Amino acid sequence: MNAADLDSTQQHPPKILLTKIGMDGHDRGSRLVAAFLRDGGMEVVYTGPWQKITDVVNLAIQEDVDLIGISSLATDHLILPKLMDALRDAGLGHVSVVVGGIVPDCDLALLSDAGVAHVFHPGAARDDIVARVSQLVQKTRAAGLAEMGGGHA
Repeated sequence: MNAADLDSTQQHPPKILLTKIGMDGHDRGSRLVAAFLRDGGMEVVYTGPWQKITDVVNLAIQEDVDLIGISSLATDHLILPKLMDALRDAGLGHVSVVVGGIVPDCDLALLSDAGVAHVFHPGAARDDIVARVSQLVQKTRAAGLAEMGGGHA
């Protein structure tokens, strides 16, 4: 599945925000994922490392993103519950959030309970990433339509 498989009523390509929150500056994996998603027909807004939660929320609003992808090499995934709360507070609870990188199994429940839609571990295949993101975009857009009473901005 790729962006072309999206419902014909959703004419614009999926818009994905890829970012790193916290202090981890390693961004090779997120740059690769950005290329995978662009090759899959998606528009990618890439911020690079060291973003604050408030900056991510504001950018998600400004760019009207369908999905937010967070890269974590160290323990930055542990602040995702705060991001999820901030997104809900900003009216973006319908926007899917995924994380990719080094996430120990013992932290998966924390992320799931916070509302993270999916965790991609190192070595995730390009086609699997693009397919899963496409599926989550469909879910996000359907939830956004329901919240707005019919139309995606």
